[in-house]
Amino acid sequence: MKVKAALVKEKGAPYEITELELAEVGSKDVLVKVVASGLCRSDYGERNGNSINFPNVLGHEGAGIVERIGNAVTSVEPGDHVILSYAYCGECKHCAEGHPSSCEKWFTVNNLGKNPRGEFILHTEDGTEVNNFFNQSSFSTYSLTEESNVVKVDKDVDLRLLGPLGCGLGTGSGAVLSVLQPKVGEGIAVFGTGAVGFSAVMAAKIAGCYPIVAIDINDQRLAKAKELGASHIFNSKEDDPEKFIKDLTDGRGLDYVIDSTGVGPVMTKALHSVSNSGTFVPLAVTQKNFEVNTFFDLVFGNKKVRGVLIGDTIAKYHLPNLIEFYKRGEFPFDQFIKYYDFENINQAEADSISGEVIKAVVVMDKEYQPPK
Repeated sequence: MKVKAALVKEKGAPYEITELELAEVGSKDVLVKVVASGLCRSDYGERNGNSINFPNVLGHEGAGIVERIGNAVTSVEPGDHVILSYAYCGECKHCAEGHPSSCEKWFTVNNLGKNPRGEFILHTEDGTEVNNFFNQSSFSTYSLTEESNVVKVDKDVDLRLLGPLGCGLGTGSGAVLSVLQPKVGEGIAVFGTGAVGFSAVMAAKIAGCYPIVAIDINDQRLAKAKELGASHIFNSKEDDPEKFIKDLTDGRGLDYVIDSTGVGPVMTKALHSVSNSGTFVPLAVTQKNFEVNTFFDLVFGNKKVRGVLIGDTIAKYHLPNLIEFYKRGEFPFDQFIKYYDFENINQAEADSISGEVIKAVVVMDKEYQPPK
């Protein structure tokens, strides 16, 4: 079938809305009509050549409606509303233990451009093979994916909102609720108040953390962080965030510190703000490094650094939980989403990277009617 997709022809090239050929539905496939897709910092990084092959159709925060399924598919049926998340094999040790984001085939099934069966599913009209991303390529009017990628959700929530839960918002919230699992009254700091940082702040409030410190250089974002649950906000452009946290805690530091900036010196400050026996979680997609003295920064004080990919959650359970929190007013992520027409995807990305918009969402299905 023919689809319209935002094709990236080569490293660093802009998105071009192009008509492509999508493969037929196989026995294990799920064909989803994409309603909307969030733009993630990872899409920007990959468009500029982090790890993928070109030409490529990016997008990994899709949400839509199941249109067709293969005869081996059992968990969804046509008409179901779904969020698209990452792919995993479902067979390795880590998948079996409930950590699919640690899948041994992660890179193969998400970044190498083919579906889990090793097939290219997108082609140009002249037959050129086009690489798939995250086994969903949601910057398209249709996505041909598999059961591991889809999360069935209730039909009473606007599908245009839900795609960002599949990566950015699931990452920040999962780092808190699934990985750190803070006790009520334990303190946390979040460096960087983008979509990932906001989701971590909201999750920390749900978990009963105190204090919840949001740190950024943008006063407007800090004010929004306060609305979303931060007990303290701090503009690090004006002073030293490490000193602020130490003063706030009588020199102890905080139990948990998350960085979503990916900036080397900021990550160093974040690590130094962790208390003894505390944990530092660097979440940003970045190629920047920071130095760690293994004895004084980690061993001395029993401190930990914890890598977390996509929140280290099981998406089929975590994302519906986030939707329930949203319905109860505890995870109001709709407050920082801005919609764009699919044709304006390049502007949507530019506004995201500049910081003008927290979470941009491009809408493919303009005829979709959200529930009232």
